[in-house]
This record gives sequence, C-alpha cells and structure tokens, in this order.
Amino acid sequence: MPTATDPLLHILILYYSQHGSTAELARLIAHGVDEVAGASAQLRTVPALRSVADSAVAKPVPESGAAYVEIDDLQNCDGLILGSPTRFGNMAAPLKQFIDGTSPLWLAGALVGKPAACFTATGSLHGGQESTLLSMLLPLLHHGMVLVGLPYTEAALSATQSGGTPYGASHFAGSRGELPITADERALAHALGKRVATIALKLRTA
Repeated sequence: MPTATDPLLHILILYYSQHGSTAELARLIAHGVDEVAGASAQLRTVPALRSVADSAVAKPVPESGAAYVEIDDLQNCDGLILGSPTRFGNMAAPLKQFIDGTSPLWLAGALVGKPAACFTATGSLHGGQESTLLSMLLPLLHHGMVLVGLPYTEAALSATQSGGTPYGASHFAGSRGELPITADERALAHALGKRVATIALKLRTA
C-alpha cells in the first residue's frame, strides 16, 4: 500500500509456471504495469507441490526468477494479477493451494475493493483457457476484489488467432511450449497490466 515514504502503487503479479510460458506472460504484464506512472509491478511465484513419495523439499528461495510469495505480499498490494497454466480447465494445484490458504485475508477483508485480473497459458488452443481464467476469478470474487478483464476496444482481442480473451490475457504455447508469444498476445498482456494499474490509481483517488 502507498505510504509517505513509498508513494508507489504495488501491483502483485502472482503466478505458477512449469515450463516458462506463464512466467514470460507475467513479465509482459509487468511491463504494462510499469508503464503507468505511479505504479510498480511485483512478480512473485509459488513452489511446485511435492508428492508424498518424493522426499525432495522445495528450496526456500528459487534458483532464478521471481521470489516465492508471502501472505504479506497480498496484504500489502494495491492490485493483484493471477496467472497459471491450465490443468484440465482449471488453475494448477500449486497456485490453488496458496489461494486456499488465504482465509485470514478473507476474514479480515484485506483484499476487498482492490482490482484483480487473471492470465493463463495452454498447450492447445482449445485446452481450457477461458474455463481456467473463470475458475481463477471465483476466489477473487469471494475476496471482494474488483474484477478487471480486457474490453473489445483492445484491437488485438478481435484480431488474435491464438490467445487472448475478454476474461484475461492468455497464450497458446503448443504441446511442448514451443510456440512464441504472438504480437496480439503480447499486446493484450501489456494492456492487462496497464489496465489494472490504471484502475488501481483511479480507485486510490476516488
């Protein structure tokens, strides 16, 4: 949250990425956030889940990329953009486990009135992008957040032949993650970050 010593609005971009496509989309969204004067993007991720048979323990700090999220990151953010690859038309389990643990924030109403949006990457074009985004929006509604999508005034939303939906940014990565982010997907990811940051600023001054 903005303070006298830190007047910036902090937009938390929280994601899980297994093969890198969702993380790349997160970075593009961050560029959109940072383009808005007075706003700053904060990238955070969650560790992969370990099976009972797997004795390995997730490292306390990732070897590279974004740091692991803490509950305080949500408590202190001015807006949230949530990202996940698709798992059978739903968000991935590591991200859902973290979201399921945010009941203390729900009880305190800590996220009420803050803008929120979602993004996803899938291995197939019709692999559940929209259902994944909608499933990710549900807990944000329960938290009382102000949901932000992509309007059709964004020209890329009508032009795209890959990812991009009114429910949030998306990327068709291919079955092996081999497909690059298209110009339209890039434009929509950038627009989503910019839109959330702009709305956060408007809510701050309302």
